[in-house]
Amino acid sequence: MDALAARVMHHGDDPAMLGLLEEVCAATGMGFAAVACVTEDRWIACQVLDNIEFGLRPGDELDIATTICDDVRKTQHGIVIDHVAMDMDWRTHPVPILYGFQSYVSLPLTLEDGSFYGTLCAIDPKPRLLHAADMIEALEDIARRVAILLSERAGVSVRPAPFREG
Repeated sequence: MDALAARVMHHGDDPAMLGLLEEVCAATGMGFAAVACVTEDRWIACQVLDNIEFGLRPGDELDIATTICDDVRKTQHGIVIDHVAMDMDWRTHPVPILYGFQSYVSLPLTLEDGSFYGTLCAIDPKPRLLHAADMIEALEDIARRVAILLSERAGVSVRPAPFREG
């Protein structure tokens, strides 16, 4: 394990982080949730809750080319898929086929200094109703709380906003 993977594991080594992943699974009914550090060339599991035997543990890596989280990194926008097989944009996409999931959520994690850390993601082999407004709001709230924890663990402080008279 290299220094980045060790640092990422340290960031996720927090019972509160695992508790937030439990909230994701409870709210969505999904069996797998993770916080991942996502860079241009790496996807590293920071913390994982795996109730579907997907097989990832903190510190494990996926090939960035085999993730949808890389799309989230590039766009800074979340991706939510209720039912892959019924979604025209995703049903033939290689990533859901590779990993065998039917429902998917990935939300960007932006640290308190404005930098992109990675994603809060969840998958399940069964379709899930995820597009309801209250569900998206709940997941975005969890992502904000994860980002706050990551900021604290990484020693990132908030940059003061510039003063604007007005």
